[in-house]
Formats: sequence, structure tokens, C-alpha cells
Amino acid sequence: MKILVVGSGGREHAIGWALARDARVARLYFAPGNAGTAALGENVPLQVTDLAGLRAWCERQRPDLVVVGPEAPLCAGLVDELSAAGVPAFGPGQAGARLEASKIFTKDLLAKAGVPTAASARFTEVAAARAYCAAQRYPLVVKADGLAAGKGVIIAPTLADADAALEQIMARKIFGAAGDHVLIEEFLPGQEASIHAVTDGADYVLLPSAQDHKRIRDDDEGPNTGGMGAYAPAPIVSAALLATIERTVIQPVITALRDAGIDYRGVLYAGLMLTPDGPKVLEFNCRFGDPETEVLLPLLETPLLDLLLATVERRLGKLRFELKQGSALTVVLAAPGYPEHPVTGQVIHGLNGASPLLFHAGTARREDGRVTVSGGRVLAATGVGHDLHEARRRAYRMAADIRFEGKQYRLDIGRKALDLLEKNQPRTAPNKHECG
Repeated sequence: MKILVVGSGGREHAIGWALARDARVARLYFAPGNAGTAALGENVPLQVTDLAGLRAWCERQRPDLVVVGPEAPLCAGLVDELSAAGVPAFGPGQAGARLEASKIFTKDLLAKAGVPTAASARFTEVAAARAYCAAQRYPLVVKADGLAAGKGVIIAPTLADADAALEQIMARKIFGAAGDHVLIEEFLPGQEASIHAVTDGADYVLLPSAQDHKRIRDDDEGPNTGGMGAYAPAPIVSAALLATIERTVIQPVITALRDAGIDYRGVLYAGLMLTPDGPKVLEFNCRFGDPETEVLLPLLETPLLDLLLATVERRLGKLRFELKQGSALTVVLAAPGYPEHPVTGQVIHGLNGASPLLFHAGTARREDGRVTVSGGRVLAATGVGHDLHEARRRAYRMAADIRFEGKQYRLDIGRKALDLLEKNQPRTAPNKHECG
């Protein structure tokens, strides 16, 4: 088979890694890919939002399957374009991708489906939004309605913070048209968890629960990022809690999409807050998470290709879906200055002989063959083990072996999970040999 993976991050490298292990996959292409994906197949110089270029390439090359990684091309309608050209593609069409493209659309869908979520109000005018904020209890959460590269959510501890967020989003338009509408939500206490379902519109399978780490620094300090690490499964999501999430969130949303006439085939990624009152939806995404993908795919027993094809071909209910025992944990290595002003161009050392579970994100290969930093999140070092302890040790040892100027990464990925597992048996943080 010939497969095109659209995207250039750690998620797409992990997808490519899983597909490259399958003997049925003869050729792999990545658009545009990175230095890591180039070792698995051929990088195609097309950007993810170049829908016309991607369609034209597919019409010439006729891949057996296209896997769309990021949200931007999904929300722009790439799957619809490819379907019109007779090219099978994994991911929802533009109508379904509104789950991520519009937080207001998602709120309305959740309300109709009776899915628990934060109370909210929506605004198109700054003055009305400020008046509303002045009458609320704090903290609040201010959200740009549209896509904002994962940065459109601002927690406001005080009224002054809410005013500043509204100024940035609605007046200064730091997220562009995504800030034409805003949602103001109640703040939900608790821990976050990520639940990925893969659905063909009728049936679905659940991937392991996961938790990621958004803040740049240890102890969840500093600005939000695209994600500095993740692990799966998440000990906080018990079997009973997962059954509750399935019953109160996943099943109703799939039914609501179908009732709305939306042919949703792909990933339903629920970002949840596990509150004292039960799980509540923070947001929905229409694709695999990043860095969650880097810990979910190594835990699949069923070949990824089987899962993708069964979804596209509407036969997920007949798929024998199995997961491996054990845990996976990934540590993201970021460029200096990330997330505000990442510095790029540094040569990366330690890649020769590295584990295939070292997933590239912001990397590029120079003409002299050296691999350099080309983005904010550079690499994701993933460890897999029989338990979270072992997975964590392996991930941090891998992270320590990679060197580039200004490398930054968190030392506490998975610590809360281990504390939960061990409770009265405290475990020290990784030593310098493990963490660098």
C-alpha cells in the first residue's frame, strides 16, 4: 500500500512509525514531514493548508490512504477535497471538524446531547463581555471561539485578568478571526484527562486514557504550550470512571453528530476535567492529540493500519481491537525561548543509534546531513514499559542522551500519576543522569 501522512510534527512521525512497521505498507509519504519522517519515507514539499496542492498530488500519485494529522487541514475541508477526488482519507470532513473549529458549535452540540460541560456565555462585543465578567465569581476561563493553534484559552484569576484577556482576543485580535466570538466559562476544579475514541460514525473503539502537561515548567508553572509531555494510561481514570465517560460523553456525542446529519469518521478527542461532580467536557478535538499520540500508538496491539482502514471503510464494529499491557510516557524537548520566542537552527547531537521511539517534531536536515532545530517543540522521547516507572525511566534516559544548545524540558512528567499510584511510598524525581 501507498500512504500519505499530512503533517510535520511528533504526532505525524509517530503515525508514520506505526505504519512503517506494517509489511503491507510499501511506500510512505509525508507532507511536509520533518527530519525524522524522512528516515521512514519521502517528504513531499507541500504545506498542510495547501488543499489544492495536496489534492493535485493525490490525483497524480493515487495513494491508497491519506492520514490527516493536524486540525487546520481538517477544519479547512481537506478530507472533503480528497473524497471528491476519490482518495480515501482518515479524518472527519469539514462539517464534523467544527467540533474543534468552533467552541460555540461544540457547546451547542453538547447541550443538545445532554453532555456535562462548564456553564458559559458567548459574546461578540467587548463591552458586553466585560459587563458579564464584572458580575461573575472568579476564576473564569476566556476562550476564543475558533482555531488558535492551541493557545486560545486563557484562565483569568481576577476581573483584571479577564479584561486583559478580552482586550487581547477581541480588541487586539491576537488570534485573528478566531476571536470574533468568545466564550466565557466557569472555572472547573480538578485534574484534566484526555480520552481518544476512533469512530466510523456508528461504532467506536477507545484508546487508553492519557494525561498531558501543558505548562512549560515543572509543577505546572509558566505559560501554556502545545504540550511538554504525556503518559498513558492515566491512573486517575479508573475502569469505572472510563465507563462513565463512555456513557455520558463519548456515546452521546457520536449519536448527536449522526442525528445532525454529520458523517463523522476519525478521532473524537475529548479533553475532560475530572471534577468532584464527575467528568465534564472542556473541549473536543477532531484529531489525535500531540503529544498524546506518541504514547497511545505504542500501546496498540491491533495494527494502526487496520484501525484506520476499518474507520474509513465503515466496518469498525467488525474489527478485533486490542491494546497492549503496560504504560508509555513521553518527554518533549523544546527549543530555548519556547513557547513565546523559540530559537532555532542549533545542531542536534545524539541522534545516531537513538530509539525509534524518539519522535521528531521541529527538526530539519541540512545539506551537510546534520539535523537541526526548526521549531518550538523539537523531539518527543517516548519510553514504554511494563509499568509507568519503567516507561518514565526509559523516556528520561533517552531525553538525557539528546543534546542541543538551550534544550529545555520538564523533569516532572508523570510525577502526579506515580504519587497517586504509590501514595504513601514517595518516589524521588529522576536524577541528573536520567534527566540531563
